[in-house]
Amino acid sequence: MAELVRDVMKKNVISIDSSMSVQDAAKMMDDASIGAIVVLEKGIVMGIITERDMTRRIIAKGKSFNIGVKDAMSTPVVVVNPNDSVWEAAQLMKTRKIHRLPAVKDNRLVGMITASDIVRMRSEEHTSEL
Repeated sequence: MAELVRDVMKKNVISIDSSMSVQDAAKMMDDASIGAIVVLEKGIVMGIITERDMTRRIIAKGKSFNIGVKDAMSTPVVVVNPNDSVWEAAQLMKTRKIHRLPAVKDNRLVGMITASDIVRMRSEEHTSEL
């Protein structure tokens, strides 16, 4: 049976409101030891801001860290349904050259699946075969 995104994704995903600043996002990422935060507007996923986004769009261009996350996030954000297969999520990551997919159901953020989650799942499958 194919694994589903909902079985592998992290369910407690940190998000930030689109009105907040890049500095707010950086602080939240540092506090949680994560590399990306989903950006919400009125509860709807609008984008994602990653360490790479901050490096390329803010630091490298000498912009202020007080700029809104809305101006630094990646958008439109590629999302996955929690009922999609992990294989479908992996293919989407590969074709879009991304490492994280917010899981969205009924326009609400319900989780996040990362390339690391998929590698961990595959590793555990192979370990159990030994």
